[in-house]
Amino acid sequence: MVHVVVPEGIDDPTRPSGGNTYDRQVCRELSCLGWSVHEHAVAGAWPRRDAEALTALSGVVERVPDDAVVLLDGLIASTAPEVLVPHARRLRLVVLVHMPLGHRPGDDGAVIRERAVLSAGAAVVTTSAWTRRRLLELYSLPAGRVYVAEPGVEAAELAPRTATGGALICVAAVRFDKGHDVLLGALEMVADLTWQCLCVGSLAREPAFAKSLRQRASSRRLGERVDFAGPRTGADLDRTYARADLLVLASRAETYGMVVTEALARGLPVIATEVGGVPEALGCGADGTLPGVLVPPEDPVALAAELRAWLVRAEVRERWRQAARERRESLFGWSRTAAILGDVLAGASLR
Repeated sequence: MVHVVVPEGIDDPTRPSGGNTYDRQVCRELSCLGWSVHEHAVAGAWPRRDAEALTALSGVVERVPDDAVVLLDGLIASTAPEVLVPHARRLRLVVLVHMPLGHRPGDDGAVIRERAVLSAGAAVVTTSAWTRRRLLELYSLPAGRVYVAEPGVEAAELAPRTATGGALICVAAVRFDKGHDVLLGALEMVADLTWQCLCVGSLAREPAFAKSLRQRASSRRLGERVDFAGPRTGADLDRTYARADLLVLASRAETYGMVVTEALARGLPVIATEVGGVPEALGCGADGTLPGVLVPPEDPVALAAELRAWLVRAEVRERWRQAARERRESLFGWSRTAAILGDVLAGASLR
């Protein structure tokens, strides 16, 4: 049996995220593996903490029986040591870290809170080797208690392709961290070429930022070529991928980049920034060829150069597409992710 503590609204189609998808998929797959999964959704604007949210979390944790295994989403756990640490002796706490909250400089409070929770837990699970390394660097945790369970990906049909490769997509919530402003800068530099770019992702996370991007696209005469379409999930997102030629991700930070493997599962090449766990998600083809390319973050010139190479050179498109199809064969499903996580949970129950 495992008690899983997640943020309220993980199934809200207006707020899709990699973390929400991960939580939902592993809960389903753990059940398939025979675990009795008791899910507890905690209200609050996590990872922002306030008294009401902490009280709600406290109520959930206090109701969990002694010696139970508890899997906690890091967006909640890493913010709440005053609630969780007192229960660390009676419960087997396992923290699932999607993004280290203490990763960025300048927030000493986040570092202190996250260190306290992760140090008190029975185990920590990360979604990439990069995240594991970062946590060990930040908090000097015992390496034997920090594990990696990479996200799986659902199998998908190969996407048809166009001759020119001009159907570009970016699948990410429109936030500063996702680098849509860098993407627009690069697209302005290739405005002489033929392409369309569909940006799929929530416009409500940072509405002022999203508004400024839409205004910028319109003022630079990209408005008809760049479409900020809002979030898409399920079959609607599947159809979006099926109409695309190339995924472009200009993120400033990513722990893994699940949209990268979602694109590769359809044979779509990827241009992405070399940050966090993105290189792990991108992987390579059978002969080591990348199924796309990695560029430095915050560098619209480099991004534009790779977009231009893709759009004007048929041999580049064919090479990347072949590597993407090969990388597609090495992807694994969510059952493997859940099996790794299940082993960690079973080990925690014995501590």
